Amino acid sequence: MGVHLLLYGTDSCHLCEQAARIVSESIDADSVTVDEIDVVHDEALLNRYGTRIPVIRKVGGMGELCWPFDHRDVARLVGEPAG
Repeated sequence: MGVHLLLYGTDSCHLCEQAARIVSESIDADSVTVDEIDVVHDEALLNRYGTRIPVIRKVGGMGELCWPFDHRDVARLVGEPAG
């Protein structure tokens, strides 16, 4: 069973684009799936993440990475045991 990440952001956000690039460069696409979630389309997500995007969360994991993060941070998150 692979790892599932959620990347919270929005369109036209240069930091979100940079974060998506870092994530894609940091993962093995055969064992990690990433869903990009636009917070603008969900009021609860907008309230939770709107001022902190981009944010990456491991489904079933213990935490989140708020910007700024780098390749090492993503690799640690992917390697974190599910909670």
